[in-house]
Amino acid sequence: MEIITKNDRNSNERTVCSLKEIEKRKIVEHNDLITSVAKMDKTPLKIFELAVSCIDTENLPKDNTIYLSKEELFTFFDVSDNGKHTRFKEAITKMQEQAFFEVREAKNKGFKFRRILPIPTVEWTDYDDKVMIRFNQDIMPYLIELKQNFTQYALSDLIDLNSKYSIILYKWFSMSYNQYEHYSAKGGRRAEQVEAYRNPSIKISELRSLTDTINEYKDMSNFTKRVLDNSLKEINHHTSFNVTYEKVKKGRSIDSIVFHIEKKRRADDNSYKLEDKDYQFDKEEKSRNEADLLKQAMESKYTRLLIENFLLSPLEMTDTALMAGLQKNVYPLYDELKELRGLNGVKDHLSYVSSKQEAYSKRNIAKYLKTAIEQYLPTVKRQDL
Repeated sequence: MEIITKNDRNSNERTVCSLKEIEKRKIVEHNDLITSVAKMDKTPLKIFELAVSCIDTENLPKDNTIYLSKEELFTFFDVSDNGKHTRFKEAITKMQEQAFFEVREAKNKGFKFRRILPIPTVEWTDYDDKVMIRFNQDIMPYLIELKQNFTQYALSDLIDLNSKYSIILYKWFSMSYNQYEHYSAKGGRRAEQVEAYRNPSIKISELRSLTDTINEYKDMSNFTKRVLDNSLKEINHHTSFNVTYEKVKKGRSIDSIVFHIEKKRRADDNSYKLEDKDYQFDKEEKSRNEADLLKQAMESKYTRLLIENFLLSPLEMTDTALMAGLQKNVYPLYDELKELRGLNGVKDHLSYVSSKQEAYSKRNIAKYLKTAIEQYLPTVKRQDL
């Protein structure tokens, strides 16, 4: 099935971009575009993202033009009422009158700023299903010249995002997490640098610029609710990410935000993390093994290190299921790290984990610690190859 709009090499017929099997569609954009300021609301931004997903970077569209199906376009935006054509025209009008990207590129000792209207031409008829979209030639380098510093993400993740801020933050999270996956696999960065991609920090001033809220939601509590909390609720519910955050103060003011990004476990992927029940024991296993594992855990040097790093409290040590769960599920992984980096390597890891932990993790400290070491060990092993 052809899903990319292009000019057929053997004919003059234009192919309409199909949105069927939408879960397989990808969007690829340069990081400079992802970190740009999108001066537009949700609908023009989603139209742009949808159009970008129809670009085949190996078989570029002639005249920067792609074709979409009206019906599938309406389906993507979940527009099914009698006024769908009117709403579509209004969205296109607004996009062409108001929507642009303010792109910032690093140049020499400073930055170069560009304002680009991404889609200056949209054409359709009242008797045909096709919608022609022509990209501005100035936006194309950010969509097709992608040898480095680019990010790929799933179109399906954007379908149910109903806020401009959700879309912008999702793309930014994708950019950062893609770098985490890249350097975890390829090396070239120190372990703490790799982890920083999964736990990216951003100044409040930069976050306001990215979300185009410099002059909006000036009260921090309002900004937190409208831009952060509402967006993360959507992202966590509808996309492949689970994201939490913490505020970092400088004096009495909030200086920056640190996000913590986790990739959701896929149905066919058992490598990410176990379910909650797997960190404890079923009744039969508990009766057989818990006493022995508890004794081993109480005598383990790793228990002492957890206490020293404030990752385990005396009260938690009275939870026999928790301690046995640590001995069974977590401490063997610390043994693996010890073999690779020595005991100091384990100490460094726990020190880093302690600096990143949040209250939410304390609901199941065994799960938190196991997830942390499972994600860190592959990085260490790749660095040793």
